Amino acid sequence: MSKALFKEVYPYQKEVLALPVTDLDTASLWYTKHFGMAEVERIDQPAPSVILERDGTRIGFSVNGGDAAQDGAAILVVNIRRIKEELESNGIEIGNWRIDERDGQKFQVFFVVAPDGLCYYFHEPI
Repeated sequence: MSKALFKEVYPYQKEVLALPVTDLDTASLWYTKHFGMAEVERIDQPAPSVILERDGTRIGFSVNGGDAAQDGAAILVVNIRRIKEELESNGIEIGNWRIDERDGQKFQVFFVVAPDGLCYYFHEPI
């Protein structure tokens, strides 16, 4: 089985390196445990933030007053079935395992809503 990879991340709102959370330590611990990410940087200004990375792909979380329920990211992956199995084995509930079509291209997709309210759209071209 080929290695499951995070390839690219696209924010729903403005910034994939400043997704809104209320507690950096809680976010860092949850995403390292459940998404297999590693903390690579902490920033104090302009708002307290933590940057996590997996497979060279970075996602950041910031205590910036934003509404997590209105934000998140689309994560382009390689080997989506393996990612799904990995996340489920880490205790994550997967939603809407389905095929989407955009601009004539089909994608295998699923969603994850993290405890902080952020929503993630995992997708891989078919």
